[in-house]
Amino acid sequence: MGLLDSLKARLAPAKDKVSDLAQQHGDKIDHGLGKAAKLVDEKTKGKYSDKIESGTGKARDALDRIAHKQDGTEGEDPPPQPPAA
Repeated sequence: MGLLDSLKARLAPAKDKVSDLAQQHGDKIDHGLGKAAKLVDEKTKGKYSDKIESGTGKARDALDRIAHKQDGTEGEDPPPQPPAA
């Protein structure tokens, strides 16, 4: 077993715990990201709004990826929706 494999094996329980927490508290984390982004944007008087918005979006995407790993849908397209009647 290589060094990288050994490291992955040791970090697996922590990775699972983070995924569980992200699933349970994703809405609170998302709310906190929004509040932090708004505060920083206000403190910088909108000078970095585009960068703050971009960073917040990336953080939310990462949160979604972490939270959805547990349900086995990572990297898969969502199931097709039936046409609206």
